[in-house]
Amino acid sequence: MLPENSTLLETIVHGPNECQTWSNQSQGAIYHLGNVVFTLGYMGGSGYFGLVYIFSLLGAGFVIEALWGWFDACGLDVFVWCWLLVSLCLAQLAHVCYRLRKVRFDEDFSSLYKSMFLPLEVPLVVYKEVVKCCDRAVVSLDQEQDYAVEGKTAIDRLSLLLSGRIRVTHEGQFLHYIFPYQFLDSPEWESLRPNEEGNFQVTLTAETDCCYVTWRRRKLFLLLANDHYIARLFTVMLGNDIADKLYSLIDKLYCRGGVRYDIRLPSLYHVLAPSVEAEKEKPRGGDRPLRVSSTSQEPQESLFKKPWPDHNDLFDISNPQRKPLEGYVPLAPTQTPEL
Repeated sequence: MLPENSTLLETIVHGPNECQTWSNQSQGAIYHLGNVVFTLGYMGGSGYFGLVYIFSLLGAGFVIEALWGWFDACGLDVFVWCWLLVSLCLAQLAHVCYRLRKVRFDEDFSSLYKSMFLPLEVPLVVYKEVVKCCDRAVVSLDQEQDYAVEGKTAIDRLSLLLSGRIRVTHEGQFLHYIFPYQFLDSPEWESLRPNEEGNFQVTLTAETDCCYVTWRRRKLFLLLANDHYIARLFTVMLGNDIADKLYSLIDKLYCRGGVRYDIRLPSLYHVLAPSVEAEKEKPRGGDRPLRVSSTSQEPQESLFKKPWPDHNDLFDISNPQRKPLEGYVPLAPTQTPEL
């Protein structure tokens, strides 16, 4: 009760009156059990399964508190409020279970999930949003049909190959192949900002009958902006796909001595290759193989064989004016020199 000649505001500001008497009786085991269940319920984690854990224990805790309000506290208001909160927890629990129901996809999308998304432990609920963004549509591409033409086709989508093989060329020169479960246009996707436009710099042609899924650029950008998990997921997959395409280009680069180039790193060391003098000493008969006498048991040494250069003869870093030795082709280093 409020003291005489005092308002509610004065009571809140100056503090309520101290309790005259304290009850020595405990509230009973049911009341404490309900609070224990509440404590366990609020320790749930995130995610859908964490929500199932939280709402299940909260619902059980409110049921226990309702029983306490009916039998011990004898308060109708406590009983009604607890059952109202129980109904809200059950409604939330039903909604979460509905979201966790088994999601069924077509055969193509099921294979795509098992090949690319399942190894990354992507939940089916998240994968459903990715499939929904492409309208659950699989596009066909006939043999020798162009997916994109250099300089003409606009970059307005992102596609992923499901079956078949795509040939990538630039000005008629073959670059590499695209195989199933690889992106068709990941370099083009990463080359533009969301508000920029551009055209393909390569031509993509189907070598066999192909099927692929495609996401429209604007629609996919909206999904990535609203869901950070899917945005990080596509960042990982696109980065890995671009790295695979880069390595496929590196595998085609060889110098004249048969040494493989590495286009990712600067040239710090040099390896043996045919020199200019050796090229002049070659016989005029073209590139005919050297004949070995039948009486000779020793194999002929290579025409261009030289002793490997000493470390000091390779490149003097302290003298930037000095040029590399002639007859040595630049190659990426296997170890970084001390500068």
